[in-house]
Amino acid sequence: MNSADLQRQGYSIAALREMARRILPRMVFDMVDGAAGDEITMRNNERALAEIELAPSLLAGAPNRDQTCELFGTKLTAPVIIGPTGLAGLLWPHAELAAARAAARFGTIYTTSHASTSTIEEIGTAAQGPKWMQVFLYKDRGITADFAARAAAAGYQGLVLTVDNQVLAGRDRDARNGMSFPLRWSARNMLDFASRPGWLMRMARTPNPTFVNYGARASIGAFGPLMIEQLDPDIGWSDIDWLRKQWRGPLLIKGLLRADEALEARARGADAVIVSNHGGRQLDGAVATIRALPAIVEAVGDAMPVLVDGGFRRGIDVVKALAFGARAVLIGRPHLWGVACAGEEGVLWTLELFRREIDRALALGGWDGIARLDRGIFFQGAGDTNPKI
Repeated sequence: MNSADLQRQGYSIAALREMARRILPRMVFDMVDGAAGDEITMRNNERALAEIELAPSLLAGAPNRDQTCELFGTKLTAPVIIGPTGLAGLLWPHAELAAARAAARFGTIYTTSHASTSTIEEIGTAAQGPKWMQVFLYKDRGITADFAARAAAAGYQGLVLTVDNQVLAGRDRDARNGMSFPLRWSARNMLDFASRPGWLMRMARTPNPTFVNYGARASIGAFGPLMIEQLDPDIGWSDIDWLRKQWRGPLLIKGLLRADEALEARARGADAVIVSNHGGRQLDGAVATIRALPAIVEAVGDAMPVLVDGGFRRGIDVVKALAFGARAVLIGRPHLWGVACAGEEGVLWTLELFRREIDRALALGGWDGIARLDRGIFFQGAGDTNPKI
């Protein structure tokens, strides 16, 4: 797909999602698009953002608008970061390399998933842009320490510890489609794959994706048992202390939804927190992240950056999060839909869509930059003291 077609057909994140749905086998699309249980939290992430109303300053004037921001000495073109997402290589050959290159071209951070289908080192050298590395706390803490050491050697600037993955979640779409490790093949799945010849031809030209960072346990079939064996529900604050000693750079804790835990993370040496419910893919029924964000920002103040993910599909969504005090937003599914449509160019266009929509929102709101965004931009009716969230 050429750039003109991509931009014409993928005129929004929702349009990119629809394109990806037509391109990918249902099993693969649902793996990305789905969430845990009844998918209530996933829907609530988007619904809570949609319900927040803005009150533009129509005569303030904003002829020049600045949406650049800085995180740990890195200047970003826009306050949008690519978050960690596993198995992207099932959507497009070498998808993680494509996404890392797109992030570098755009001027933002790429976060490598522990479950990437290209190695930590390959992604580290794919482009010169800033990168963070995601890690889990495994029962064998040596695996976590090894990932951190490899990321440091490969030049990653930040380490993102995801803490809401204590056990494997139940995702109904995956169960229905037979998406498991190893895969459960059926006549329906094989017909589904055969109905997507473009995807099949692309994937046939590259080696079968595997969880390459896990050495002897890297194969698709071995990964499920490995996660069942290693995911640890018995994690605690002492593990944060331990990891802080393993990593000298910025340490970000991802998956917090409570102000008290954000304060404790700061006290334990974390450099930032990412307010996240895993995009609704872990605990169904968890609070929408935009609702959890304000209390966490109030609790930590200016002591450290607060980031957020979950349900961000428009630039206006990003504006709302920044007004609540988030420093930046992480995206997961949107960049995967982009890479599924057009590889590196699809990810670049996804990021550009957010940048353009943020700029348009700033102009229409009368705000000359993201530094001007605070709770004063929210509509408050008679007697209201807080925006509806």
